[in-house]
Amino acid sequence: MRFIPPPHPETWIRPLPRGLFVEPGGFFIDPHGGAERAVVTHGHGDHARPGHAHVLATRETLAIMRARLGEGAGGTRQAAAYGERVEVNGVGVTLFPAGHVLGSAQVLLDWRGARVVVSGDYKRRADATCPPFEPVPCDVFVTEATFALPVFRHPPDHEEIAKLLRSVALFPERTHVVGVYALGKCQRVIALLRAAGWDRPIWVHGALMTMCELYRSFGVALGELRPMLQASKAALAGGIVLAPPGATVDRWSRRLPDPVVALASGWMRVKQRAKSRGVELPMVISDHADWDELTATLRDVGAPEVWVTHGREEALVHHAGLQGIRARALSMVGFEDEGGAEDGAAGAGTGGGGA
Repeated sequence: MRFIPPPHPETWIRPLPRGLFVEPGGFFIDPHGGAERAVVTHGHGDHARPGHAHVLATRETLAIMRARLGEGAGGTRQAAAYGERVEVNGVGVTLFPAGHVLGSAQVLLDWRGARVVVSGDYKRRADATCPPFEPVPCDVFVTEATFALPVFRHPPDHEEIAKLLRSVALFPERTHVVGVYALGKCQRVIALLRAAGWDRPIWVHGALMTMCELYRSFGVALGELRPMLQASKAALAGGIVLAPPGATVDRWSRRLPDPVVALASGWMRVKQRAKSRGVELPMVISDHADWDELTATLRDVGAPEVWVTHGREEALVHHAGLQGIRARALSMVGFEDEGGAEDGAAGAGTGGGGA
C-alpha cells in the first residue's frame, strides 16, 4: 500500500480576519466576534469573546467566561479536561496546560496524522495559581510573541516581590498600591506575596474581587483579602493595595495616604512606559514568556515549523530560521499586548489580556 503523507497544516488551518480557522473541524480558535464553534484558550477578553454558539474550553475558562460575559459566554459550553481528546467533526482536539492563567490551555489538533499545537498565551516559569506549561511534540507549533525581543528577559519573580517589600519597610507611613490585571496577575501577585512571608491582609479594589473569589472556588489559596473601601486611611498606612492599573492614577487613588504607585507588568522593563504612567515602583512580573522562554519552547516542542500569531513576530521568525526551523508570521490582529485590553477596561475589571 502506498504511503500517503499527512496533509500539511497550511492546507487545513487558515488564518482569517476573525481568527485561526480549522477548516475540516468547522471551528475557530479564539475567534473575534461570534462564531458557530469556538475553542477558547483562556479567559482574557482578547481571546474569550462573547456570542459564540458553541464553546469548548477548560472548565475553569468556562467559569471565567460566565463570570465576565454572562449570557454571552456561549450558547452551549463543553468542558474538556487537560489531556482529554475530544473529536470535533473528525479533528482531534486535546487541551494541555499553558501556564498563563487559571484554566489556560494549549490546543493540540490532530487530523489524518498531522499534529499542530496552538499555544494561546503562555509562560514557562512557576506559578502557584495555575498548572505549568507542558511542551507537546508536534509538526507545527503556533506561538505568541508578545515579548519576543532579546531585551525582554524577565527577572525572577521573587526579586520583584522583594523590591516591593523593601519599599514597604522603608516607607511604613505610605500605602503601596500595585496595578494588576484582574485575571491572573492579581492572584499571582497575591500568591507571590504570601510565599514571601506577607501574612497581613491584602486590600483589594472591588473590580478585582470577582476573579479572586473564582480562583478560590477552584482551590487556589489567597489568604485574607479585604475590600479597600472598608479601610480607614490609618489602616492603609504601611499596607499593600491591589487595583486595576487605571485605578492607580484616577480619583480612586486619592483616598490612599501618600501612595507609592507600583505596576506589575512585563512592560515595566521599558523605563519610558513606567515613567509615562506615573509608576514610582515598576515591577517586571509577566504572565507571558520572555525571550529566553520563547526560544527555549521552540527547542522543547521540537517542531520543524513554527507560525507566529502576534507580538514581536519578526525577531522570533528570524531566530527560528537561524535554528533551521521553517517559520512564518501570521500577523493576526485583535490580540492585545500584555494587559492592553484589560487595562482599558480597568474600572469594570472585565477586560482582556494580562501581561
